[in-house]
Amino acid sequence: MPELNPLLLPYEALGLGNRIVMAPMTRGRADDATGVPTPLAKDYYAQRASAGLIVTEGLYVNALAKGGPGIPGLVNEAHVAGWREVTDAVHAAGGRIFAQLWHVGRMTHPAVLPEGELPVAPSAVRIEGQRIYMGDAGLVEHVTPRALSCPEIETTVADFAAEARNAIAAGFDGVEVHGANGYLFSQFLADNSNLRTDGYGGSLAGRLRFVVEVVEAVAAEVGAERVGLRLSPDNPENELIEKDPQTTHRALVDALDPLGLAYLHVVERGRYGALADLRPRWSGTLIANFNGPEPTSQRAGEQVVGSGLADLFSFGRHFIANPDLPARFAAGAPLARHVPQLVYGGDARGYTDYPALFKAFAASGSEPGGSDPEPRKRRARHRSAI
Repeated sequence: MPELNPLLLPYEALGLGNRIVMAPMTRGRADDATGVPTPLAKDYYAQRASAGLIVTEGLYVNALAKGGPGIPGLVNEAHVAGWREVTDAVHAAGGRIFAQLWHVGRMTHPAVLPEGELPVAPSAVRIEGQRIYMGDAGLVEHVTPRALSCPEIETTVADFAAEARNAIAAGFDGVEVHGANGYLFSQFLADNSNLRTDGYGGSLAGRLRFVVEVVEAVAAEVGAERVGLRLSPDNPENELIEKDPQTTHRALVDALDPLGLAYLHVVERGRYGALADLRPRWSGTLIANFNGPEPTSQRAGEQVVGSGLADLFSFGRHFIANPDLPARFAAGAPLARHVPQLVYGGDARGYTDYPALFKAFAASGSEPGGSDPEPRKRRARHRSAI
């Protein structure tokens, strides 16, 4: 009897049909003036509804949280109505979907903020060694952010709770608080970006405080069973330094585990083996993700879930080009490669025009990014990209 693929088994704790999660990925295709998702978003997410769980791209929690052009929000009635169309389409296709709540902190620019305001952060620490893409403005130098005041931090906590409430009104099954990848939460946790000496900095408890307060507020607003948290311990992205990521994230997990959240989503990158270290400390569902230079292989995900290191595994880049990724995994089928130049912004190309499995093998039309009238050659390229 063939061995069952652990990724394809149901996950009863969250009512999921399989253990494959579509990771949150910025796509930059919302209406830039309003932050409302366009009709393309409905098609994009519905095409990928066979994932056990979809986590959306990051949705800004207030005007200063927007990280670039085309980023969607979830802060007003128009946003709620736009995302209701997406969730209805996903549910009609049999899927489940969580909204990712996002604040980028210093990872933005006055070019996309209201009235050219400065970005906000725990402390006025500028990113020096890289530039940031801001649409028509191109690649620009980072500016020195403005440190949030304590009343502003309290308002931001309330903004996360309000966005969570909007998410449920929009039909989402739950929310994921984005605490990873160098954005605002990571900036509070990291030693070199949080230089505060008040109750939101200095000591370990101070650096954890903002994250804990937001998660507690969101859980109180919509129920802990509808709330996930994404973390990326020891992630050097965006010039952050954690001197002791193990101590920091052990303390954070210990503080949040009693809340009974829907899940913890751990992105592993760097020297710290976060998954193995934090798994024994987390009593609930754990989602694993590897952030490497190449998309994570099916086999790697199977090994993590099969060994019990995590309950679910999230795939990002594979889902861009393979909308029916679980079916491809089940069939042992070739995986298409996404076109990097078409990831951010633009129209349907590289967004909703990647074909599903059988269409990919039978169609003689165009592929994302160009035309290819020879199916056999296309199949060969797909195989070489696995």
